[in-house]
Amino acid sequence: MNGADAHPGLADLLGRPLLDTVWHRRTHRVSQGASVPAGSMSHRSTHTPQPLSELEEALLIAITGCTGLTMPDRPFEDPRDGTPIMAKPNLTMAGRTAGSPDNAQGTHFFMINDAGTYFLRKLPPAPQDPFDAETLVARAARSKVKVLDDRLDVPRNQRDFPAYLDSNRFLSNLPGTTVFFPVVDLSHQYINALMYLLTQPDGARPTLVDDRNFYRPAGVKKWVDSGFLNGDLKLPLGALGPMRTQIEADLLLQNLMLTAEAMGLGAWIHASVNPQIALGDPKFSRTYGRMLGFTFVTPRWRVADIWRWHVPLPRYASLRSHPVGLTSKEGEPLIAAACPPAHKSMSDAVDAVIDAKFGSGGIYTDKDVFTRIYKEDYGQRYLAEAGAYEERVIDCARDICEYIIRTHRRFPAHTDAIHVPGVWLQAHHVEREYYDRFFVNGLTQSHRRHAELWH
Repeated sequence: MNGADAHPGLADLLGRPLLDTVWHRRTHRVSQGASVPAGSMSHRSTHTPQPLSELEEALLIAITGCTGLTMPDRPFEDPRDGTPIMAKPNLTMAGRTAGSPDNAQGTHFFMINDAGTYFLRKLPPAPQDPFDAETLVARAARSKVKVLDDRLDVPRNQRDFPAYLDSNRFLSNLPGTTVFFPVVDLSHQYINALMYLLTQPDGARPTLVDDRNFYRPAGVKKWVDSGFLNGDLKLPLGALGPMRTQIEADLLLQNLMLTAEAMGLGAWIHASVNPQIALGDPKFSRTYGRMLGFTFVTPRWRVADIWRWHVPLPRYASLRSHPVGLTSKEGEPLIAAACPPAHKSMSDAVDAVIDAKFGSGGIYTDKDVFTRIYKEDYGQRYLAEAGAYEERVIDCARDICEYIIRTHRRFPAHTDAIHVPGVWLQAHHVEREYYDRFFVNGLTQSHRRHAELWH
């Protein structure tokens, strides 16, 4: 690539064998400028912290983003009897550097550096050959939305539990480092996955029951009575958990780790600032401030919360607070969960998910996208032949969602609308003298050649 040839760091990265990077991947916690108090192995850096360059950060931002279009390589018919099966589960057709259940791509990233804290906006898929410096830097600039003028952090004298864990507080989120913090919107995929679950064949559609309400039917009694759901096949709402949507964040963090390693940077996946503190949970905001400033919903306390959620009194209602959205300084919705207050009701939220898939301008009505995915006229054949959700599926899912918010005063009830894995990745220039002094094979050739190739 001409762009890669113009920058030695990019050229070296593109030529580096994947297995070489995977085999030699190790955590390097100590950044340039950091000091390590460790008895006889103490080290005090003589260097000034060196932040990542604009290009270095831009490449890591790209690794969190969209890369092209996915392929609906799935069957349309049940091979046992030829009956149509639902074959349009995706929430988006844009491909990403890591897989996601039903391509939900609920993971959002914040980037933290010396200049501030940024929300990374999702961009359309990258061009076919994105690995030139100009393209990477330009896309990174379009992606960044500044949400804080400084690092997301607590005061130095508060870097103890519950904000930070153990030794992390001495090496994490230091000057010169760049941190990537994932936050996962579970709500859209929660609705979508409920509908996908209800597309099973007759006799295999489970009856959703509420394990926080004496295992009673979760708004589906009429669907059991009609035979649409199998009353003998019970599935507790609690067993659904986050619908596996959070897995994408873990995979993206690993991609970031491997990329940083191949670039010759130090990289470290570790416990973040306590998620509730970082997002601005009202239980902690009096002590630590609003931090990222997410909108939280606190369900109004009811007597039933005593046995359902073990919340004994109204004054403890904030135990069930959960984040549902984030708005920029200019009032732009950056993250909006598929539940109130972004929607008036859960019926409206379900309709919004359906409309985004099958409505005007939805992903399965955009013929141009499928023309770019398939050869010849196969894209139009897919749109015509592949099955979607039938009305009974949508109506049943709507009843379940309405039951959840009516009964528990929040959606979802058994998991948060916006989930925070509680880890982040720090990338930095390594303190080479420390690793050379104390460790056998403490640095790779990528680390040793980093300054030569990238600076």
